[in-house]
Amino acid sequence: MRFSSVALAAALATVSITTSLQGQRPDDQIDARSLQLLTQGRALKAAGNLDGATDTLETAVAVDPRNRGAFIVLAEVAGQRGLPGKAIRLYREALLLEPNDRVALKGQGEALVAKGAISRAKDNLAKLRTLCKGACPEATTLAAVIAKGPPVTTAQADTRPVAAKQ
Repeated sequence: MRFSSVALAAALATVSITTSLQGQRPDDQIDARSLQLLTQGRALKAAGNLDGATDTLETAVAVDPRNRGAFIVLAEVAGQRGLPGKAIRLYREALLLEPNDRVALKGQGEALVAKGAISRAKDNLAKLRTLCKGACPEATTLAAVIAKGPPVTTAQADTRPVAAKQ
């Protein structure tokens, strides 16, 4: 009698867990609407409409958060806008879905270089070289970006004359 309530609770927990697991889709089945939005976002990016591409790609991620391609294209758009920190975060989201994605590793490495984090970019390069058994264009490109180093930014001087204080 004492154990019947515990046994009943355990049985209910088991039934609810197995039911919820059966209702989920496998990771390799991305929602078709999300894939369609990804295609539209790529077209907008290629046309130079970065705002429209961002909106469409964010919608694709909202429809299906497992759409790794949408995260990668969003990161590329962030990189084009000069936002390497945001690009790093978006590439990290893609790498959480697939840790061995070579395009995401290369892109994150390039964004890390743009941010000035050369040692972390070298970690990405080492992982890329481990993943690639032969010639690897992603590793070659990232190695060239690392060798070039971060972009040089200069301070902008204000050319307006300053009034003298009396």
